[in-house]
Amino acid sequence: MDFHYETQPVPNPVAYFLHRSPWWFHRFETLSNHFLELVVPFFIFLGRRMCIVHGALQVLFQVVLIISGNLSFLNWLTIVPSLACFDDATLGALFPSGPGRLKDQVLKIQEEETRGASAPRTRAGSVARGTVNLALGILVAWLSIPVVLNLLSPRQVMNSSFNPLRIVNTYGAFGSITRERTEVILQGTASANASAPDSAWEDYEFKCKPGDPRRRPCLISPYHHRLDWLMWFAAFQTYEHNEWIIHLAGKLLANDAQALSLLARNPFEGRDPPRWVRGEHYRYKFSRPGGRHAAEGKWWIRRRLGPYFPPLSRQDLRGYFTSRQWPYPEPE
Repeated sequence: MDFHYETQPVPNPVAYFLHRSPWWFHRFETLSNHFLELVVPFFIFLGRRMCIVHGALQVLFQVVLIISGNLSFLNWLTIVPSLACFDDATLGALFPSGPGRLKDQVLKIQEEETRGASAPRTRAGSVARGTVNLALGILVAWLSIPVVLNLLSPRQVMNSSFNPLRIVNTYGAFGSITRERTEVILQGTASANASAPDSAWEDYEFKCKPGDPRRRPCLISPYHHRLDWLMWFAAFQTYEHNEWIIHLAGKLLANDAQALSLLARNPFEGRDPPRWVRGEHYRYKFSRPGGRHAAEGKWWIRRRLGPYFPPLSRQDLRGYFTSRQWPYPEPE
């Protein structure tokens, strides 16, 4: 938690301030996370009241995550199964009562369904149902063995299946928390010589991911800017591992309208396309609230690490696109 708020895929304004929380608060967050994910789920099996407590804690946990980061729709979806922990008696106080009101209408519907209930189940039917449930339980337990072993392994594999049935799988958004935030900044220039010292390189701005240090972190949950998320992953690796980013560079060299619609700012809008596009690698850190950089209007402090990919022209990419059977970008 000392690093999570700063290094998560797309931080929001709340994360900027939570990152500077005292050390003991981050330790409390870690302890709470383990308690809510490893202990609280077993409350479901401890009767009605503990099941309600489980639902309330899980919903509260997800709301905190929604407030503290742009994790797209993940946390919103996680809330949905927790709603099953609240029965009619628990939720009844949220709805109006009295003759003809919503609760009264629901009660009448339930009474009508009770009067028209089907015949009671037979013993044979109960035995058959129990046998099927037991067989399914044994199957799931057997298929869960490699998943549990993977969970306990120091070389844990995430988001994977271990059998062709794909009934039991391993899921996870993050295998570990990175301690430093790096970003790929795409830049273009109209200069004829990309190596010239006086070449003016201009930044492309994405809709949500960090770029301009003075731009306030965005707030978009539950919406998901997939390209911004992919750029976060690309910064961990090289462009050889993410060929799509070279494809994107080719689109920018042609001022492709569809590609540019995914960005917040095109520095060459209303002008000829850039002659060269490059990727620069930067390290980003939150500025300190009330500090010198914050007083200058900077939410981020960044330092150049080096090139991510070298300056490229459309002509440079012709063979690259052809070898991958990609349509060669033509200026619009």
